[in-house]
Amino acid sequence: MSGEAQAKRIDLANPTVRAIVLFSAMFVLILAVGFVQGAANSGLLLTQALAYALIALGLNIQWGYGGLFNFAVMGFMMVGGASVVFVSFPVNALFWDSEGPVMLGRALLAFLAGVLLVWGARHSHRLGVRGGWKTALLVLAWFIAYVVYRSQIDPAAAYIESTAGFVGGLGLNPILGWLFGGLVAAVIAYIVGRISLGLRTDYLAIATIGISEIIRALLKNMDWLTRGTMTASPMPWPVNLPQDYQAQGIPISESFVYARFGFFALLLAIFIVVFFFVQRAYGGPWGRMMRAIRDNHIAAGSMGKNVTGRQLELFVFGSVLIGMGGAILVTFNQIFDPAGYQPINHTFMIWVMVIVGGAGNNWGVLLGAVLIYIVWIISDPLAQAIFLNLSSWSQSLGWGAIPEIDSRALQMRVFVLGIIITVALRYAPRGLLPEVVKREV
Repeated sequence: MSGEAQAKRIDLANPTVRAIVLFSAMFVLILAVGFVQGAANSGLLLTQALAYALIALGLNIQWGYGGLFNFAVMGFMMVGGASVVFVSFPVNALFWDSEGPVMLGRALLAFLAGVLLVWGARHSHRLGVRGGWKTALLVLAWFIAYVVYRSQIDPAAAYIESTAGFVGGLGLNPILGWLFGGLVAAVIAYIVGRISLGLRTDYLAIATIGISEIIRALLKNMDWLTRGTMTASPMPWPVNLPQDYQAQGIPISESFVYARFGFFALLLAIFIVVFFFVQRAYGGPWGRMMRAIRDNHIAAGSMGKNVTGRQLELFVFGSVLIGMGGAILVTFNQIFDPAGYQPINHTFMIWVMVIVGGAGNNWGVLLGAVLIYIVWIISDPLAQAIFLNLSSWSQSLGWGAIPEIDSRALQMRVFVLGIIITVALRYAPRGLLPEVVKREV
């Protein structure tokens, strides 16, 4: 090969060149999808993909930065969704005009009394209660606290469901709901992290799976708070809805384009700010410390680093973004449906985004999130088109039609995702854009 040919050859081993080529290819894919599906569907697709990118960025903080196996992604997304319902859903006058608030206040006091009782039992050794007596006292305290709390919350829940349906929201701006969703996710992550981050990595994965299922079960059955399987909708937007544009005389098709891209612009601004600070933090001393703990926590601990404390930071920070992303998706889709959350859609797919994009590289995670979500969405209609053509061809040959095309096409999503994972792990085991660590010579 001549020197001129070598100069013209694209060096994909160069991280910058590789990123430019891959993002350019993804941009072409977005344009192609937009050309086929139209501007309105493109706005829908891009907004949802960017929300998933924010969630994947949170998981990357936990896994890519700290090596933490968090399989409670779905649970934290649900927490964010329930939080934005509580903050931004319209006020339910039937609830506030009833005895519901008073009954919930009693339940809250009973809960706080139970917490104090358990706390006192845990510190009873200061009064000389030790050994088996302390254990028995702690078990008794938990039992009393549970009974007292249930004696107040059960009648309150039954009363609210029978008179008002559910608590409703506060009618505030949805952006406040997004922030509150991140805050609630952070509190839950702190509690879970304090308990489970001392476990080995495989045990941590099992523990977080259990936490996710517990959260899903609670939110599905707390009809008085989340409406459960009856769903809470429609959720308000922080920007103009299509109906608002239609009221101004804008045609229906154009109104969806304006509304969805307006939401996308707001989300893009938030994502850029979050991405900037996350990228800057990981490139500084804090990021170097986190990489040292991830790569060899024993050596980092021997140098005086608080390994568990730093891992708890990562777990909480990542959960904040996951909770915010879950809240944003609920706002954009205008519905909170606890029964609609599935591990394959809201945990497994997020992991695929991080692994395929490149764990530890925020740009890679952004690429992987948008790419995987686009493939996930378009694989269904594309498979339907292929099956319909094959069905017509088989009918022309007298072989009969392909049955249940809709369900078969929907199942192709998982098949396509499996192919992507297999190919990525074979040819790019560290991801499409692997982590690049700059080292000073």
